[in-house]
Amino acid sequence: MPTPVLRSVHVHPVKAMRALAATEAEVQPWGLAGDRRWTAVDAAGKVVTQRRHPRMALATAQPLPGGGVSLSAPGHPTLAVEVPTPPPVTPTVTVEIFDQLVEAVPAGPAAAAWFSEYLESDIRLVHMDAPEHRRPVDPDYALPGETVSFADGYPLLVATTSSLDALNSLIAQGDHAHEGPLPMNRFRPNLVIEGTAPWAEDGWTRIAVGEVTFRVARPCGRCVVTTTDQLTAERGKEPLRTLALHRKSDGRVLFGQNLVPEHTGTVRVGDAVKILD
Repeated sequence: MPTPVLRSVHVHPVKAMRALAATEAEVQPWGLAGDRRWTAVDAAGKVVTQRRHPRMALATAQPLPGGGVSLSAPGHPTLAVEVPTPPPVTPTVTVEIFDQLVEAVPAGPAAAAWFSEYLESDIRLVHMDAPEHRRPVDPDYALPGETVSFADGYPLLVATTSSLDALNSLIAQGDHAHEGPLPMNRFRPNLVIEGTAPWAEDGWTRIAVGEVTFRVARPCGRCVVTTTDQLTAERGKEPLRTLALHRKSDGRVLFGQNLVPEHTGTVRVGDAVKILD
């Protein structure tokens, strides 16, 4: 078995929008720098994702200097959105994300208009101004003081190419084989590792990627977003159908592992990966 290496790095400036590939990224305590610091919310303050609006897969947020984003989508004008002035100048709003209530700072009316027109719903864009204390990681799987951005629950998600290959082999044997093989972008990971045995990540508790070490917090339960083609926004049955047959535990279907950084640093494509525990 070759030495595992970091094959790719992915950042999602706005939660649920198109992933951006990077050659390197700074690891902050709450996730990769610039990853999911922004999210769209509906009129009730609930976070909006591809679960409800698969067309978010077609929209892109390019990072701007200072933490802002440039929004673009098919048939819509590009809009530059600067980081809103932090509180108390701009009052925070309460955002609901997976039964957690989190304070965030709303962007201006132009961003709300852009999203509302694109998703044909009443949508606002908000920014997490202080990730060091805004949203704690699930205390059942966290150490005291650990926080996370607007990611689903943990600072980073890692997946392996060998497990994707194994999953695609299983899909090819099933009754929706025509949907495969699936690309890695269905799973929206931050880090992709190659050079491991299939499903080896099930046994990891700590890993090092280059200069940064991570605690492996919990396997990642997957949702309907994985059935969404990230290039067309069309939905199928896979991979949930196959994962439910082969990768189900405690009522969740699993692919990938959630990570919590043990310290800060930079990860780079090509970094050696060490399985510490």
